[in-house]
Amino acid sequence: MNKQVFDLFDAIRQIPRPSKHEERISQWLVDFASAHGIECVRDEVMNVIMRVPASAGYEDKPGIILQAHMDMVCEKDGHVQHDFMTDPIETYIDGEWLRAKGTTLGGDDGIGVAMALAVLTDKSLPHPALEALFTVDEETGLTGAFRLKDGLLNGQRLINLDSEDDGQIFIGCAGGIDTLACMGYEPLKIEDLRLQNLFAMRVAVSGLTGGHSGDDINKGRANANKVIVNYLQRLQDLGYELSTINGGNLRNAIAREAEAVIVVPNEAKHEAIVRFNTYKAEVEEAFKATEPTMQLTIESANLPATILPHEQAYRLIDALCECPHGVIAMSEDMPGLVQTSTNLASVKMRSDEEGLYIEVNTSQRSSVEAEKHAIKDRVEQVLATACDRVTHGDGYPGWAPNVHSPILEVARKAYEDLFGEEPKVLAIHAGLECGLFLEKYPYLDMISIGPQMYGVHSPQERLSIPSTDRTYEWLQRILANA
Repeated sequence: MNKQVFDLFDAIRQIPRPSKHEERISQWLVDFASAHGIECVRDEVMNVIMRVPASAGYEDKPGIILQAHMDMVCEKDGHVQHDFMTDPIETYIDGEWLRAKGTTLGGDDGIGVAMALAVLTDKSLPHPALEALFTVDEETGLTGAFRLKDGLLNGQRLINLDSEDDGQIFIGCAGGIDTLACMGYEPLKIEDLRLQNLFAMRVAVSGLTGGHSGDDINKGRANANKVIVNYLQRLQDLGYELSTINGGNLRNAIAREAEAVIVVPNEAKHEAIVRFNTYKAEVEEAFKATEPTMQLTIESANLPATILPHEQAYRLIDALCECPHGVIAMSEDMPGLVQTSTNLASVKMRSDEEGLYIEVNTSQRSSVEAEKHAIKDRVEQVLATACDRVTHGDGYPGWAPNVHSPILEVARKAYEDLFGEEPKVLAIHAGLECGLFLEKYPYLDMISIGPQMYGVHSPQERLSIPSTDRTYEWLQRILANA
């Protein structure tokens, strides 16, 4: 285990750093630079840039930017008591893996930050002039990359440290956009409706694998929102009423948990349970290879005080069933690469000064700009059948691959020299900040690398310790040969 890198990661994991709340990690980075005599600039959105001069003999070589993001995805298992705004991430070693106790680990991209800091403070490492760019809010809005100003960066080459696959060099990524739909409603009191002989049930799914909505969208994993609404749609002829529905959390994570509370006429209770058992068997069979820990349950619940308007609730369930989720198209140019996808990320009951509403959050990705907008429009059309407001985020551009990249050739040769085999050169379906950097610095020559991680954006996230050591050694060799 590389002590320098993992000591730095240990310090980082103790600093709460949810997306949009990077004040503490940003200040910690500024203090770190000051303590080590490193030139440092922090911009108005809390991006941090550190600069180290070239080693002797490297003064004439083009500068290199090491780039990672400060924030982390904050997901936890339902039974875990953890406040991401105040609590450090608790970690443990499981064989060759570093894991967290019931939460996301934050290896994405804390380990990238740690490797960049290790390089900057290693006086023995030969390298060209270095800059380290640490951005904010990569996970929920790419705010740091969007608002990075022209003229702050001097380097001509950039190594993004936000990839999660050992021995692979990424030279392109998908662009993305979010689609958010809201359905306002006026709750109905059951007592006012004079409904008689009612039985309430709570339907829930948990224990799903989840994962990154870019990297893992093609791995056949179940979406908890889909699992719940597909069952509810089967009950419409029984005349059930919907009281609550909630599922998923983050736009860039596949939903792992969801639940709904429904009310059925007492005489329909048995049939609802029979259909549940049939449905459960079908779902478990369909996902037996990818969801071995799935738990789909139904249980009695206290009779709720309110329900959603009947027709409105049914339109919502129909729309969520119809809303696409998963892979839409595969790339013809790069076999095995997802070209276009969409994620039904979350369904949440919320309230504000205007009243109660249900919020549906989705995200679309594609390496083809026209397809990104086509799937975004399709999702909008489906959700608009139930929701009174559908909006889109600003979106972000993709990063077109450059197979003739000079820094790619340096990285490829460095890997071959170290490990005796050729690294894979790929594009990634997940979003990276590189496309936004190119808009402001179109001359940049870029690659993305990183150590092996699995379960990113879920509590199953784990970081390979040997892979981290190899990746850091590889990074050192790239810089020495650049």
